[in-house]
Amino acid sequence: MENPVTDQADGLRRLMAGNTGRCVTLVDGATGTGACSVARNLAAALTQQGREVLLLDERTGPHPVPPARGGRLVLVDAVVDSHGALSPLAAGADHILVVCAAHSDAITQTYLCIKKLHYAHPLAKLRVLVNEAADPAQARRLLANLAAAGSRFLGIALEPAGFVRADSFAAQARRLDLCVVQAFGASAAARDFLQVASDLMRWPCPAIADRMPSALSSQITGHEIQSLAGLH
Repeated sequence: MENPVTDQADGLRRLMAGNTGRCVTLVDGATGTGACSVARNLAAALTQQGREVLLLDERTGPHPVPPARGGRLVLVDAVVDSHGALSPLAAGADHILVVCAAHSDAITQTYLCIKKLHYAHPLAKLRVLVNEAADPAQARRLLANLAAAGSRFLGIALEPAGFVRADSFAAQARRLDLCVVQAFGASAAARDFLQVASDLMRWPCPAIADRMPSALSSQITGHEIQSLAGLH
């Protein structure tokens, strides 16, 4: 049976194919991993780098009509349902970026989120960003291990989107309802966001990939649990 969400997403992708600019969807891998803050800070960082950015927040309601990009970069702060389904707009983005927090519970939940996303649409490739990493080495190790688990158990490419270090200035900016990029531009977190934004603009625009429905389970198996234990 055809997946209506995937069909709608493919239709929107074709509709936007001639629309210049690109679209990136951001997803919380687990509760409270900070995708909303990441989206706001990436928008601020991209603006500082001279890009015109449109930020769409699906937490305030759906955006059923794809925006006219007009050369802008569109960031979608997306909502995922319990089965891993995105809105057609979010699913039709050029890139889907999953935000993972750097602690054990969030890593396991992020892997489950990725698995559900993969089987809901399904997807051949996702990007992963580590938020509030203790240091670059921890983030790179986590990204590499997640990529290995995704390739082994799901046959999906999990590509690194970078990391943002844990930073007291980021927490202070959130208390002030500001972006750390704008409020504390010299902080470690601000520099990381600027780096991720710069890298993002070099991500290749993917071709429309063939997508095949999968009947595999979106629950985590015992073998996956054993593998994920090595991610912490």
